[in-house]
This record gives sequence, C-alpha cells and structure tokens, in this order.
Amino acid sequence: MNIRNAHGTGEIESLFERLKLAWDRGDGEAYGVCFTEDADYVTFQGEHLQGRKAIADTHQELWNSVLRGSALEGEIKKIRFITPEIAIFHGLGVVRLRWQKTAPKKRDSINTNIAVKQNGEWKIAAFQNSRISGPGLMQKLFTKLSK
Repeated sequence: MNIRNAHGTGEIESLFERLKLAWDRGDGEAYGVCFTEDADYVTFQGEHLQGRKAIADTHQELWNSVLRGSALEGEIKKIRFITPEIAIFHGLGVVRLRWQKTAPKKRDSINTNIAVKQNGEWKIAAFQNSRISGPGLMQKLFTKLSK
C-alpha cells in the first residue's frame, strides 16, 4: 500500500510530528498525550513503561536531567493499516543531545508502533524501540557456515 494515499496517513504523520515537538520542548505532558491511557512503551534498553502517566513522567525526568535540551530527529518509514482504526507504523529516530551538531550514527533506532483511532483521534497504544546495529557474531557465523 502506498502510504501517501492511505486514509489516515496524514493524521498518523501529524501524531509523529507532535511526538517529536513534545520531545524537543521537553514537555512530558504533551508527549504523553500522544499515547493511549493504557499504552505500553518499551525503550531501546528493554524497560517497559505501562500507561500514559508513566510514559510522560519518565520522559519528563529525563528531560529535566540527562536529556535536557535534546532533540528527536526521525521519520516514518512505513504505515500499514490493519483496519481503518488500527495501524502499524515503523519510524526511524535518533536523539541529538544539546551539545551535538549531529547525532552519532550508533544511536540510530527503529521503532514499531501500534496506533489506534479513539474518538476520532490517533494515539499510540504500543511502542517498541530498538537500536539499529549491524549483524551480530551469531549471524556472521551462521552466514559463513551456510556458504
């Protein structure tokens, strides 16, 4: 499916932009509003945040300390509609810290999101973030042995 022509695509892209703007402002409440009340959020480190309040509060703590002044850079790479009110989208993202002109490539991440339309508005119900890395030792070994 061409995501540019899909119904609801612009609304999901707008949701992703609001998420990034909230990050850039260090606004936990605005960030949390992008998620459903009972959302699940798995960080790149595997921490599982449960619920909008935990997502908002945890991020606010980060923006008040180590991530103060950081910016979230990224884009949606693919949107797939399961139903007119449920979509899966994949985004690429990286956090640029306040003293960096560009974010290091080693911090690039990919995230999988399940978005749901509730009361006419798209929200993220589940978010999973993972660092992008090259093939690991086992994959390299398996590839070599399978030749």
